[in-house]
Amino acid sequence: MQKNSFATLEFDKVLTRLRDCASSNFGKELAIKLEPVDDVETVRYNLSLTTEAVKIFAVSSPPFGGFRDVRETFKKIRLGSVADAEELLDVLSTMYAMRQVKSFFKATEVDAPQLKARAHEIEILGNLERQLDNAIDEHGTVRDTASVELQKIRRDLKSAQSRIKSEIFNILHDAGKQKFFQDAIVTMRGDRYVLPVKLEYKSQVAGIVHDQSATGATVFIEPLAVVNLNNTVKELEAADRHEVARILRNLSDAVRKNLDTLDDNIKILADFDLLFAKAKLARDMNATEPVLEKFTDLKSARHPLIPSNEVVPVDIQLGEKFSMLLVTGPNTGGKTVSMKTLGLLALMTQAGLYIPAAFGSRIAVFTNIFADIGDEQSIEQSLSTFSAHMKKIVAILDDVTATDLVLLDEIGAGTDPDEGAALAMSILERLLAIGAATIATTHYSELKTFAYSTDGIENACVEFDAETLRPTFRLLIGIPGASNAFAISRRLGLPQSLILRAKQLITADHENFEKILSALESERLLYEQRNAEIFERQQQVVKHEKKIAEMRDEIARTKGDIIRKAKEKSAALVRETKREAEEIIAALKEQFDDSGVKRRQQVIQQSRDKLREAEIDSATGIIADKFVGTRINRDKLSVGDTVYIKPLDQKGTVLAIEDDSLSVQIGAVRTTVKVSACRFVSHGQQEMSPPSTSTNQNRGSLGLLQKTATVTRSIDIRGMTVDEAEQVCGKFIDDAQLSGLKQILIIHGKGTGALRIGVHNFLRVNGSVANFQFADQDEGGTGATLVTIK
Repeated sequence: MQKNSFATLEFDKVLTRLRDCASSNFGKELAIKLEPVDDVETVRYNLSLTTEAVKIFAVSSPPFGGFRDVRETFKKIRLGSVADAEELLDVLSTMYAMRQVKSFFKATEVDAPQLKARAHEIEILGNLERQLDNAIDEHGTVRDTASVELQKIRRDLKSAQSRIKSEIFNILHDAGKQKFFQDAIVTMRGDRYVLPVKLEYKSQVAGIVHDQSATGATVFIEPLAVVNLNNTVKELEAADRHEVARILRNLSDAVRKNLDTLDDNIKILADFDLLFAKAKLARDMNATEPVLEKFTDLKSARHPLIPSNEVVPVDIQLGEKFSMLLVTGPNTGGKTVSMKTLGLLALMTQAGLYIPAAFGSRIAVFTNIFADIGDEQSIEQSLSTFSAHMKKIVAILDDVTATDLVLLDEIGAGTDPDEGAALAMSILERLLAIGAATIATTHYSELKTFAYSTDGIENACVEFDAETLRPTFRLLIGIPGASNAFAISRRLGLPQSLILRAKQLITADHENFEKILSALESERLLYEQRNAEIFERQQQVVKHEKKIAEMRDEIARTKGDIIRKAKEKSAALVRETKREAEEIIAALKEQFDDSGVKRRQQVIQQSRDKLREAEIDSATGIIADKFVGTRINRDKLSVGDTVYIKPLDQKGTVLAIEDDSLSVQIGAVRTTVKVSACRFVSHGQQEMSPPSTSTNQNRGSLGLLQKTATVTRSIDIRGMTVDEAEQVCGKFIDDAQLSGLKQILIIHGKGTGALRIGVHNFLRVNGSVANFQFADQDEGGTGATLVTIK
């Protein structure tokens, strides 16, 4: 893309903000050098990378700490020089950052396939990293353990220095020599340990004089007793330097062998730094991802360089229904800012940046963006304002194509109004014929008429409040800007007579045109008000629909809870009845001798079958029966009649009749319902005379038998806690034992195994369990346990 318009649109200031969001010198340099591209697919790819970075940045940010600028070090090593310890520490720190960034992308759960694939390309040089880490400490010095030889040298050096200090300490604290010394301290001169001796006792201390104080009263003498030790220290220090140099040379050679890989890794880290700088800038600007189209439709677009508390969002359409937008309005009303906003947001999009606009805003990709904005008068070239603008427009017309964006500020200004307007119309006609997307600003009324009468051009204006005499900075597309000179003059106190005279002097056509513009503006405001009211009503409808849906869901949940609780109480009653029936069966077995065993067993089994059928019929009636019945006639309704309760979707027996409600029995549950909520099903049976005592006994036994139903062979306890499972399993084993079952299946699932262990511990101590084992594979394998009952 041509870069002439970048400075005009202040794209460099956006890049400066982007640079400040980067973490490393590499990322900052990439940010400041970022350029827009004109290929749609490249722009789409760059935006997709930014989107992945934005999604990750919303959760956390890659650890770029430790990413150092090691280019000079690499250049030095590439030329064969030896890097010092601090430089190698920077290399190690950067390699650590490489490892951390790769681990970060491997661990993140955010869906970012492109960035994860890029991070996977980072090659971790583990051996080199360990070599550097073993040799260089966090302060940038060579470790004692960098080599066996260096460790020995430094151990000997410390020993020699310790002996020197010990020897000098003895001399200092010798009672017969203490008067020789100026102070009882040890100091150093020329990297050698010396004693501060008074000048008059110089001959009393045997040794080498290294220095004298400024006053001459003190001489610094190295005692002969430590001369050899000091010599040893100097030799060991030289050996230390030589060994350190050898270690650094070897480490530099190791880095040199891996420079290409390190350079590739650094490039990946720099690209990541730039991408996450884009993500941070998007957050700071409250920006969104632009949608690439062949036209532009920006919603609530904001100029990125104007503070958020001052900027006025604008809507800009261009390229779909019209390719040219002609903007009119007062000075400082926002015409130029609106035009710059489009140009700058287009550059940001094509640089892979998010734009400060409403979500879903669409924008075209342009081959070039040409801008003639502001007063660019050149004194050196002796060009007037008009000449400077015209020279730039000539250059634009030479290069512009149908895929370009052209921004022209105050087209035709700076010369005779009639000639300027005519020139402006001819230039706009040429741009319209070329097909370039164009936004032009003007004060010429002739251009408003030109836009109305020419296909492909749309009028627009910046809104002006005649009451406050201030622009609102809103861009209104479809309406040309009306003149506000008379209204402004009247409010500022210009005499009415002068205003009337001015109106007489303007042409009738111009006056009529301004009236039409004023009428259009009034209609627009009316439509906006009506649209706002319609939108508010739509919001209320949506709110009410949501509330109704929530109430419907609540009713459904309440209904389900009532039915579930009724079923649970019914099931509990059936289980209790089973237990009582089994106790009766056991008693009957003991009362009869063995001669009638088979017959009794047969009768018992028949009783169980009948109970099973009764239980199934009862459950089926609760769940499946949807009988509605007829409207209730209270005069004909009696206690014992069967009614259908609509809210509960159940049938029940009438226990009592009140004014407008009924007390009904639903299985084991008693409840009160409204008469209007019920439908009549059938009359109850008439009461009969009391049966004989023997008949009562037989029926009592049969009734107890009919409370019992056959226990199913398996039970599913998945999802329960261990305590809950123990209670349920204990009850189930008791019921199974009363029903004569010898084996049952407990389904506990696999999961963590905690539930299985708890159940097995319970079974081991249960007196009714003979043994247990895992079920066969077709019955659940280790997810179920087969229990044998005593």
